[in-house]
Amino acid sequence: MLKRTVSYLVLLACAASVSAAGNETPSREHLAPPGMEAAYHDWHYTPVLKVGDMVIVSGIPAGRGADYEEKIENMFVALKAHLASAGAEMSDVVELTSFHVLPKDDAAFREEFARFAPIHHRHFPDHYPAWSAVGTTALLAPGAVVELRAVAVIGSGKQPRANIPQPQRRPPPKD
Repeated sequence: MLKRTVSYLVLLACAASVSAAGNETPSREHLAPPGMEAAYHDWHYTPVLKVGDMVIVSGIPAGRGADYEEKIENMFVALKAHLASAGAEMSDVVELTSFHVLPKDDAAFREEFARFAPIHHRHFPDHYPAWSAVGTTALLAPGAVVELRAVAVIGSGKQPRANIPQPQRRPPPKD
């Protein structure tokens, strides 16, 4: 058994080294959409980092707007501009992390989520990215109700697949 395990590990190591030998080191580009240059120079973070075909968008605050819905809409519009600076599209987003300051308990989080989800759905109508929503106590941007971080892979939105069956719905119990 040990001999078979060692042989398997050697085979995997060889396959990995052959695969790696044919690949070049990915490029790394630091980008900032127009108006965001100070983030890099003054705050020392990169608004958009492109590594090969992967694009990482730093936290975008939902702080501009007259009400909650407008702030969230503006945040998604900003995400689209950040992605475009690296050659990515909303359909290329594979992961989101949202940080929420308004909810103070589970019930409040569900209430906010009910307001947030329709706006999210307008920007991601199908082939949804992975998403983690996190409650927090404060955000750096004044007045921000949410901050959004995203990861995209350029071109991944061209032919997405979702082989996820609809859940079985049970009929409501009879009285």
